Amino acid sequence: MAKKIEDISDIPGVGEKIGDKLKKAGYIDLMSLAAAGTLEVSEAASIGEATADKVIKSARKALNIGFETATDVYERRKQIGKIKTGSENLDNLLGGGIETQAVTELHGAFGSGKTQVGFQLAVNVQLPVEEGGLNASCIFLDVEGTFRPSRVKQIAEGRGLDAKKILGNIYVARCYNSDHQMVLAQKIGEMIKEKNVKLIIVDSVTSAFRADFIGRGTLARRQQKLNRHLHTLQRIADVHNVAVYITNQVMARPDILFGDPTAPIGGHILGHFSTHRVYLRKSKANRRIARVIDSPNLPEAETVFFITPEGIKDPEE
Repeated sequence: MAKKIEDISDIPGVGEKIGDKLKKAGYIDLMSLAAAGTLEVSEAASIGEATADKVIKSARKALNIGFETATDVYERRKQIGKIKTGSENLDNLLGGGIETQAVTELHGAFGSGKTQVGFQLAVNVQLPVEEGGLNASCIFLDVEGTFRPSRVKQIAEGRGLDAKKILGNIYVARCYNSDHQMVLAQKIGEMIKEKNVKLIIVDSVTSAFRADFIGRGTLARRQQKLNRHLHTLQRIADVHNVAVYITNQVMARPDILFGDPTAPIGGHILGHFSTHRVYLRKSKANRRIARVIDSPNLPEAETVFFITPEGIKDPEE
């Protein structure tokens, strides 16, 4: 009688040694392995692509992965959680907040508030569900060197929370290049269950890729790597029911004579990838304008919110 496959190490051809390599690369359970691609598993475990393909197929067979009815999908989506932003206006624009099982991208020029929203979410995810959180911790991939614990402390104290406890539940990693960023993303799977992670923040998702790949001749390679990184993030969101919040830079478009002459970095790959895409722009003083520009279920609309010393808030009446 064939041994029942319950762990990665139980898969024929894997064993303890390869299983440990896969787990260290972020494939901590059968579902994360079943949702992976052949090339990434091959590189993570130092095995041939043919072997990696067999391993993935074995994981899918063990989980009985196949087609399901729309009713099944509907029931699974009932597990989606929402993290409040601190602004009711922004929450309404986003359909109730930043949701799990999705990647939400906010892009805009410097000073538009992308990082500030991230700080607020890192605090709010730790709140009880009835207060707009998920009673969980957060991982912050700091690509641009923008993480400021003093600002997180200020936001936490503005809500009357224990700042020391809040900071202790945010796990920060400084990313120095695109390869480092990709490796760190792959390792997130190990931490999710251990640290009760429900939110992953990447600030910003394209910065290191832009720095590492300069010139049009490297564009294809950059986009291929970025595509793999984005799919890693999406797989984590789907498999582990976590929210992924990414910020993105914009570039100037001198050919635009009327309207806003900026466009988000990442091209069509990032444009098609993000579940919800929101454009932020700065208005007067602390006022910010957010506009949904792409989403499978949210209408194109815009709203206003404020960035205050206490965090993200609605405009005062």
